[in-house]
Amino acid sequence: MANEHSPLLVHGVYSMMGDAEDSRGGSAVTGEGSPKSNPRKLNTFFGVMVPTILSMFSIVLFLRTGFVVGQAGLLHGLLMLCVAYFIISLTILSICAISTNGAVEGGGAYFMISRSLGPEFGGSIGLMFYLAKVCACGVYVLGLVEAILDVFGKDPGSAVSQGLRVLPQGYWYTVLYSSVVLLLCLVVCLVGAHIYAKASFIILLVVTVSLISIIISPLILSPQHFNITHTYGNNHSVTVSPSYTGFNGTTLKNNLAPRYTLDYSTNTMMSFATVFAVMFTSCTGIMAGANMSGELKNPSESIPKGTIIAVSYTFTVYLLLFLLLSSTCDRLLLINDYAVFQRVNVWPPLVTIGVYCASLSAAMCSMIGASRILHALALDQLFGLPLAPAAVTSSSGNPWVSVLYTWGLVQCTLFAGQLNVIAGIVTVFYLLAYAAVDLACLALEWASAPNFRPTFQFFSWHTCLLGIVSCVVMMFVINPVYSSASIVLLLLLLLILHYRSPTSSWGYISQALIFHQVRKYLLMLDSRKDHVKFWRPQVLLMVANPRSSSQLICFVNQLKKGGLFVLGHVQIGDLDMLPSDPVQPQYNFWLSLVDKLGVKAFVDLTLSPSVRQGTQHLLRITGLGGMKPNTLVLGFYDNCYPEDYFLQDPVFCEGDRGEGDNFGVDLPSLQAHFPLVRHAESPRTLQPEEYVSIILDAIKMGKNVCLARYFFQLPPDSKGVTCIRGNDSVVDTIDVWPTNLLSPDSASYADVCSLFLLQMACVLNMASRWRRARLRIFVCVESESGDQGWLAKEEQFRELLGKLRIRASIKIVAWDNVARMFRAQSSERQKVSEDFLCAVNALLKEHSSPAAVRFLYLPHPPSSSELSQQYLMQLDALTRDLGPALLIHGVTPVTCTEL
Repeated sequence: MANEHSPLLVHGVYSMMGDAEDSRGGSAVTGEGSPKSNPRKLNTFFGVMVPTILSMFSIVLFLRTGFVVGQAGLLHGLLMLCVAYFIISLTILSICAISTNGAVEGGGAYFMISRSLGPEFGGSIGLMFYLAKVCACGVYVLGLVEAILDVFGKDPGSAVSQGLRVLPQGYWYTVLYSSVVLLLCLVVCLVGAHIYAKASFIILLVVTVSLISIIISPLILSPQHFNITHTYGNNHSVTVSPSYTGFNGTTLKNNLAPRYTLDYSTNTMMSFATVFAVMFTSCTGIMAGANMSGELKNPSESIPKGTIIAVSYTFTVYLLLFLLLSSTCDRLLLINDYAVFQRVNVWPPLVTIGVYCASLSAAMCSMIGASRILHALALDQLFGLPLAPAAVTSSSGNPWVSVLYTWGLVQCTLFAGQLNVIAGIVTVFYLLAYAAVDLACLALEWASAPNFRPTFQFFSWHTCLLGIVSCVVMMFVINPVYSSASIVLLLLLLLILHYRSPTSSWGYISQALIFHQVRKYLLMLDSRKDHVKFWRPQVLLMVANPRSSSQLICFVNQLKKGGLFVLGHVQIGDLDMLPSDPVQPQYNFWLSLVDKLGVKAFVDLTLSPSVRQGTQHLLRITGLGGMKPNTLVLGFYDNCYPEDYFLQDPVFCEGDRGEGDNFGVDLPSLQAHFPLVRHAESPRTLQPEEYVSIILDAIKMGKNVCLARYFFQLPPDSKGVTCIRGNDSVVDTIDVWPTNLLSPDSASYADVCSLFLLQMACVLNMASRWRRARLRIFVCVESESGDQGWLAKEEQFRELLGKLRIRASIKIVAWDNVARMFRAQSSERQKVSEDFLCAVNALLKEHSSPAAVRFLYLPHPPSSSELSQQYLMQLDALTRDLGPALLIHGVTPVTCTEL
């Protein structure tokens, strides 16, 4: 085979072997245009555990643990802690499953989501996660400034500096200090993530020493009393006198229940939701290691192991600190002093250093992680030109432009001025991102894709679904407004990416899910349970050349009434004589044609020595289970030369070339693939005998047959059923002749074929584009007969239409002369005369010339191939110059008068 020796997927193999080439298409662009060096230098400890622990500790550990316990009490605080870690634990299981299912490139959580759910979900959720990281960076910077001002800020009630308190305070000063800190983070990030990775271990040591000092301080310090003053507005000050009791049973008892009060920094009333929003900020660092995936030596191994260890460690520390604070500090101290750990420490500067290091580390980690996500989005080109510069990297592989983008957005968040103000936004964005990761894992599990076999096995679809529900519920508990706004933003991004239709070779989870569900429902669609009440056309339209058949394709698309529609094509050839199958490469062109025409059709192509054999193959094997074609539609066999539809419809014009679709088929390629229409010198590949044999074969196989003639006369787009004649708008008509016009004596308006004709016309009239058309049914009678039996037939026919719920006007056509001509030739036992055929054709023209389309009765074809030419000549004479006409031979009962 031609592709037997093609290499394995780059994404799956080269990345795992350590190749630096990006799986999204070659090396990333550097500032000098040279390929970047291999950035994968970090192991599990430095690349995952350290950044995850530092991100989860950050400011919440040092500046908000006392706030949570003081407002919520120990019981509610532990409940919040358990709920938060329960949610993130479910998400961690999903992260571990996805990250161990293949090679993970740069972009972390975004990469995993986008490669699992496809570009629309991946791009939109990736951008939401990026915004979450941006807001989180702002939270950490504001927290660091808050900690600095606690030590060095001037007393709001005093106009002079006291000791170290030299920094003026106020909203704009806070913004200024935050901008300076953010500028420091920018410098570190521009130098590169490896600098942060090297410094992070030292920062972790400092934070660990600070934690140890916090834990041992109650064993050393004696009880103390403090005076704390808070200024509200310009003139209102409140002084409280809290105490530190050391380990005390009464203190623990008093701190068990919640007591939500005003937050002294924002002067707003706290609740379970607002306190949980602040506390959950400590849990938003679980993807800090995953976001470093581009720098990890072995991300598929490091991300699960490092994340689980880091989260277990932080949970233990938080649990210990909750118990420690609730046992040693009274509620007034916890509520009125964010820096309670510093106040009750054996050496307060140690805690201050820990706060500064943890906050600065978390801010830098968030900025680095956010810039990596933005860089991955830019490489995937999902948002076009606005993010294109973010794909640029330095010679060492550092995405410095995306770092600048991130710095600018974080700077905007700093204008919030207070940590607690944006904590809710951060929490909502992160919960939405976590729900997306769970959704990605759930979709992969439900799709049952054979290639989804992660080495991490401690998850199931139950954990994924529970994780999604938990995240969404907590989003709305925390802040319904922010949650609704974030979901609306997510849906807008989804729509934008859907209509941009970005090219993607990642695979679409939607296709896997659809396949899984369709297979299940096809098995449930039992053909033995078919009932005439629910019959619908399921059409196989044989197409020789779409250039001459596009109007017919569009028409049949309207005729199918929600049924199966398949475009069939037979390629003449013998596979034994060919090096490879010529049919497979053609599918993309045919599917692109379907997209261009805007029809809802499948495509089925086959290779066969003859058109007849190929049509037999398609009639037998097209479809699955109870969803198989029941009607064959063929173009008419005549000597007129077809028109080129591609020259009529603006969609196919040379001037409207476009950029092609996502599968490499542009307009010039599409036009070049389909040959020009047949002209006078072109030999016909299909002989009359073979054409009639195809009709006969279909009837033998129990398929209804339709022959379509003159459908090239329909408007190029076939979209309108109201045509303009002069200055008047005239509603088109659909004419039905449910009589075998070539055999008047055998006319029966209630046989299977006649009823099938009526049903098909009624189906077309139900289509949205033909709904305004008027349905006319022509009843041919011999008005000169003396018994007046035709009046009874007309009445019976009206009654039949009433039972079938078909709204149509009945037109009585007297055809005495035609009937006499038929009997005269029949008595002489001759074939149908030319005069009789001309008389029938004239009758049709007289009554149906203004119709948009005509439904005619197709007589049964002759069994002898010697009569094939004669049969086609009769059909040609019958419909000559008549306009769009559909000759139908029905073999399937399709009408029902029952409820």
